[in-house]
Amino acid sequence: MHVHILGICGTFMGGLALLARAMGHKVTGSDANVYPPMSTQLENQGIELIQGFDPSQLGTSDENAPDLIVIGNAMSRGNPCVEAVLNRGLKYTSGPQFLAEHILPGRWVLAVSGTHGKTSTSSMLAWILEYSGYEPGFLIGGVPQNFGVSARLGHSNFFVVEADEYDSAFFDKRSKFVHYQPRTLVINNLEFDHADIFADLAAIQRQFNHVIRTVPGQGKIIWPASSEAVQQVIDMGCWSEQETYSAGVHDFNTEKTLGWHAKTLAADGHEFEVYFDGQSQGTMSWDLIGQHNVENAVMAIAAARHVGVVPAQAMAALAEFSPPKRRLELLGTVAGVAIYDDFAHHPTAIDSTLQGLRAKVGNGKITVVLEPRSNTMKQGVHKDTLAHSLVRADQAYLYQADSISWDLKTSMQSASIPVSVKTDIEQIIEVLCLDAKAGDTIVIMSNGGFNGIHQKLLNALADR
Repeated sequence: MHVHILGICGTFMGGLALLARAMGHKVTGSDANVYPPMSTQLENQGIELIQGFDPSQLGTSDENAPDLIVIGNAMSRGNPCVEAVLNRGLKYTSGPQFLAEHILPGRWVLAVSGTHGKTSTSSMLAWILEYSGYEPGFLIGGVPQNFGVSARLGHSNFFVVEADEYDSAFFDKRSKFVHYQPRTLVINNLEFDHADIFADLAAIQRQFNHVIRTVPGQGKIIWPASSEAVQQVIDMGCWSEQETYSAGVHDFNTEKTLGWHAKTLAADGHEFEVYFDGQSQGTMSWDLIGQHNVENAVMAIAAARHVGVVPAQAMAALAEFSPPKRRLELLGTVAGVAIYDDFAHHPTAIDSTLQGLRAKVGNGKITVVLEPRSNTMKQGVHKDTLAHSLVRADQAYLYQADSISWDLKTSMQSASIPVSVKTDIEQIIEVLCLDAKAGDTIVIMSNGGFNGIHQKLLNALADR
């Protein structure tokens, strides 16, 4: 087929493009305001990108129109291409539906869901299976550095998918993961997010229970016993085998503690011991930091065990794991100043990242540069908790974009560290260049391109 993808540079849709091309289809696509790493990945794979949504890209007649248009969930009514598809009666589908119908049938699907950690955990899981000889397919909302691509078909019936709770398309408001029918389901955690499509936490919980209803009885659901929100979802009905992860202090010398646990051996989380049903499964040592990554790792180890990978083998794999791009990724060190890029989108994620970074650098100075960019952030849902999430940094600069509907300065009055709000990115770079000294750490947090501030800052520090 000729498959044309609207919104192809989204992480999910870009990965889908790679899978469709690997299946032998001709793949083209369009988007606007594209930025790496997805645009670079698509170009490297030889997939034609069209800037913008001029309907001419759909052909001028039924004879030269694409066989199927896959419409990303960022597309809405009023988009010129969407209107042309509907008016001309062209065949279309959503990204999750395409995945479900063309790629997942007959495969053992391992789905990783939750508010935080989906990309990291699914990357870990895919790498564990690859290291163990399983040659899995995968579709991940980022670019795992162990693979260099965000998606591939694989050479076995195992398929790892980052299972997003965001809606499927303008015509299908169900969560993406409802389409996947996983045999192994990981639920990392659950908080209120995506305020642009969910009214409250209960609305998200209903979607999570919908996916639980698709897991077979002989399938397995792995979830955090400490999460009341996930517990409530399980209580709504669960018909599958379950394993739980419990954080916190445990008596690691007793066999009475069931499920998965981790005993942190280093404050920054780079070393920890894994337990299952009270029995030590081995000690893990790796390059990642933060308690959130410890928890992500245990979830991945548990999921891999469901398909036959023993924990010791999984830990050996993770010792060689490189995190996905934009997950506390060290972009470079210039004149002794370390610059990190982190895909932050929620106060809990910000706090977890800074907690691990603080443990790593000790008393070293940490400066946060934050763009509140997610739809939920823009609406001000987290404005009362954002300031507290920065507490482990020494100072912060926040970017007040025109799209933010609330006043950042007012919200930051409760911050316990110095916070400066800027409306111009060049001003932020100028101040950082004057302030940064050797030994400092700057972490740039945004789930978007942030107007290219990452490379601009690296260049400016090198030129000062």
